[in-house]
Amino acid sequence: MGIFGDIGHFIMVPLYYVISAVLIGWHELFTRIGLDPDGGLSWALSIIGLTLVIRAALIPLFVKQIKSSRNMQLLQPKVRELQKKYGHDRQRLAEETMKLYKDAGTNPFASCMPILLQMPIFFALFRLLDQAAKKNKAHGFLDAERARQFGQSDVFGKIPLADSFWGSRTWGDDPHGLVMAVALVLVLAMTATTFFTQRQLMAKNMPADAMTGPYAQQQKMLLYILPVAFGLGGVAFPIGVLLYWTTSNLWTMCQQFYVIRNNPAPGTPAFKAKEERDKAKAAKHPEKHAKGHEGADAAEVPAVETGAERRAAARQQPKRQTRSQRRKTSGGTSTSAPTNTKGDTK
Repeated sequence: MGIFGDIGHFIMVPLYYVISAVLIGWHELFTRIGLDPDGGLSWALSIIGLTLVIRAALIPLFVKQIKSSRNMQLLQPKVRELQKKYGHDRQRLAEETMKLYKDAGTNPFASCMPILLQMPIFFALFRLLDQAAKKNKAHGFLDAERARQFGQSDVFGKIPLADSFWGSRTWGDDPHGLVMAVALVLVLAMTATTFFTQRQLMAKNMPADAMTGPYAQQQKMLLYILPVAFGLGGVAFPIGVLLYWTTSNLWTMCQQFYVIRNNPAPGTPAFKAKEERDKAKAAKHPEKHAKGHEGADAAEVPAVETGAERRAAARQQPKRQTRSQRRKTSGGTSTSAPTNTKGDTK
């Protein structure tokens, strides 16, 4: 098998079990609510459910990606300064740039991590579906019967999940043109969602000073290269895999839209739009806005006063007195207090 085959086997086998477990769980759910276990609709919805589970598990990584992307944007002015200073020395420029990223706690490759982590899952799903269709071969928790159902499933009896644009099977005497049409729609949807997701990031959540330089050029290249690459490769993937990828892209686009709208990076068009929305909301409901500020002020005042009182109390320490002062004080304030005879003799 070779070393690369062993590495691939080591990575893919656990993924087979994870993916098949999630697929079976969703398939059982849809079967219990009345869908045909042999039908393609139950398996197609299970693939969508698998996508949602995986993307939900990747939310912490997406948050880290957003933070890293923002740091990259904010660091672009300093990167350009380094380019002016070390433009004649590429090695020194690379070292200083990486040092800048490291000190800021960011990683220029973090934006690619969600895609890179999904690639093994993508290929594992492809292999599960492809081998189940061609060989009735079971992987992971799929037994022979479930592998047969999964591999031979077709939506509405006309759209096999294992067929692709180029590899559509023939049904009877007529070519299965509907498969090619559905596959083409999914490929175009996958390409379009990839393009608009990247364009949304560049147009709304990047400051003006970050639109120049190597980072901006990298983003512009990805804007066109990724959709074309996915579109060209998509015609060879089964419909079930295209369904997974398109659903994942829709999740990414909606998730990014929510983050950009509600928590935009400072100095970006999305940030200005959010400020305008907040002002319009405050003007529309001034009483709520005023109450909110009064409540905030009222909540802050006791905290400030309490802290000041604590600090004042901490500073009020009794002054040290001499022995004669203590005698005078004890003698003048309390006649019943015992005197220190030893101190008097001394």
